[in-house]
Amino acid sequence: MTILGQTLQLAFKIAFVWAAGFLIAVVVRAALPDKAGITFPTHDPTFIPFSRLGFWTCLLAALTVTCMVVIRAMVLDIRTPR
Repeated sequence: MTILGQTLQLAFKIAFVWAAGFLIAVVVRAALPDKAGITFPTHDPTFIPFSRLGFWTCLLAALTVTCMVVIRAMVLDIRTPR
C-alpha cells in the first residue's frame, strides 16, 4: 500500500474516532441525570458532571490519535527515499 493510501485509511480512522467520541459524549449526557458527577472537596466545592468529563476525555483521545498519526506521517515522509 502506498503512503497516500495509508494516509487516507488513517484519516478515515481518525474521523471515525472523532465521531464516535462525540456520539459517546452525547449519549452519556442524555442518559445520566444532571446531578451525576464528581465533587472535589475544596474550600469552594467544585462539581464536574460525568458528561463534561466524558466529552473532554473523548476530545483528548481524538487529539492524541491525530497527533500520533501526523507525527507518523512526518517520520515516514522523512525516511522514505526519493
